[in-house]
Amino acid sequence: MKQITVGVGEYFVTRDPETCLVTYALGTCLGVTIYDPLARVGGMLHFMLPTSAVNQERAKRQPAVFCDSGLPLLLLTASQLGAARHRLVLKVAGGASILHQGESFDIGTKNYRVLLQLLAQNHLTLAAEAVGGTRSRTLKMHIATGTVILRTPGYPDQML
Repeated sequence: MKQITVGVGEYFVTRDPETCLVTYALGTCLGVTIYDPLARVGGMLHFMLPTSAVNQERAKRQPAVFCDSGLPLLLLTASQLGAARHRLVLKVAGGASILHQGESFDIGTKNYRVLLQLLAQNHLTLAAEAVGGTRSRTLKMHIATGTVILRTPGYPDQML
């Protein structure tokens, strides 16, 4: 089994059943997994900010930093590998209030709201989520099965 780390502002899509995708330190960021159980195509996105309007130049260089440019890229890449949108199983984790920012600066909540808006616009829904709270999370996805494991410090691992 080979493990591929999806860093902050990155995404990865594959159909290799020997691959496990993992992303660490999901604080205010969100980790989104997609999986088509028939095509056995899976992917992960680790985005940091809700909209690319704050930095169009960075969005061109690194679209996966932002939800509104990263999610479409994740979906497009999965479809290019044979995934069908109507079969996608989507899961999300993160969006915590790690630094106890004020309500006006709650990036985790803003990230989640924008994600839900984009999913609705694309007629997609979440199958599972672990969003909010105050703890950082790790997300792991096994491409062979689509299984997503959530690790939260101080809690046992759980399937998402």
